[in-house]
Amino acid sequence: MTYGLLGEKLSHSFSPQIHRELGNPAYQLTELPHEAVADFFQKREFSAINVTIPYKKDALAACDRVSPRAQAIGSVNTVVKATDGSISGYNTDAYGFEYMLKKGGIDPRGEKCLVLGSGGSSVMAQYVLRRLGAREVIVISRGGEHNYDNLHLHADAEVIVNTTPVGMYPKNGVAPVNLADFPALQGVADLIYNPAFTKLLLDARRLGIPHVGGLSMLVAQAKLAHLLFFGNADSDEITVDYPDTDIDAITDAIEVETKNILLIGMPSCGKSTVGRILAERTGRPLVDTDALIVERAGKSIPEIFAEDGEEAFRAIETAVAADVCKGSGQIIATGGGIVTRERNHDLIRQNSLVIFINRPLEELVTDGRPISQQNRLSDLLAARLPLYRGLCDREIAFVSSPRVADEILASIGEKSNQSEEI
Repeated sequence: MTYGLLGEKLSHSFSPQIHRELGNPAYQLTELPHEAVADFFQKREFSAINVTIPYKKDALAACDRVSPRAQAIGSVNTVVKATDGSISGYNTDAYGFEYMLKKGGIDPRGEKCLVLGSGGSSVMAQYVLRRLGAREVIVISRGGEHNYDNLHLHADAEVIVNTTPVGMYPKNGVAPVNLADFPALQGVADLIYNPAFTKLLLDARRLGIPHVGGLSMLVAQAKLAHLLFFGNADSDEITVDYPDTDIDAITDAIEVETKNILLIGMPSCGKSTVGRILAERTGRPLVDTDALIVERAGKSIPEIFAEDGEEAFRAIETAVAADVCKGSGQIIATGGGIVTRERNHDLIRQNSLVIFINRPLEELVTDGRPISQQNRLSDLLAARLPLYRGLCDREIAFVSSPRVADEILASIGEKSNQSEEI
């Protein structure tokens, strides 16, 4: 490995995509068990690497020189080998975290800040918050003086930073704290970047609290690491310059690449057909939630409704959505009524660009659709339209399936081949 990332479990890392965007296609992932890490650093068969959990302290111990910032934080996440074979350690996470806070509009100066978790990322976050002038920094851990059983003592917290893995893929949908217990809250930062919106961030969004996820931090720290890799920086204490065109452009590009494109809309509005076209044009896998429901139930959707009832169908639909929507980079076609269950809303939002396909009522059909056959379509649309519009990132009026696919791809910056209308 010449350039890359060292860690224990890296299968869901976005770092290769980020460094490719930075101009380093040689960047590779190296997974090692802990017993192999010392030998890896002793051999030094690399030019420069990033290091992630749980090996940042191992990297600190292995380096011949360590920057003052990395020493103060107690961990190294960037290692650069000199021509004489010696290695220097830096911490670019602090730069990334400060950039993330600025991107989220979160200013800790003069504020009481809660840092959830007590690991290496917590120490880094504490360092940055204090450097930026936080009035008070309280660390919440499971067994410390300040813990999850006495959070009521800190109801006056103004900023919350999550450095724990709670809510991270694949254990999506949970949050480490209830934000409603903090009425003075003015900012929420979650270092997790997969999913794009953890439950903690979705809760902040509902409450109207400024919030930010970890992808911009990941990209910002990668840019500084890239500069250190190639000798274009000699320190990890570079002043954060916000906004940064490169960081923001790469963050946007990675979001497009990794987010699902999830289609919602009335039954027979064209979601499945548009989904197939998008899958063909992008190479992304297509997932049809209704097809998965049929597979799990072992019977058709009309049979599920007739034999088990709508509630049984909705329960399977939610279970399917929970499994599917936590993934990345997919095309997801959903059933028309998925929006009618509030518990599905966070599942839909967590990792997807949500597209509402709005097709004229007179073009919709009811064959094989129990709910559409049992209710007037106009009544269904009246009930669901506010839900579709409240959940979607973009609403597209249906003209033809290829035209809808064209609009979706254009909106995310991908080129689309011309196709005949179907």
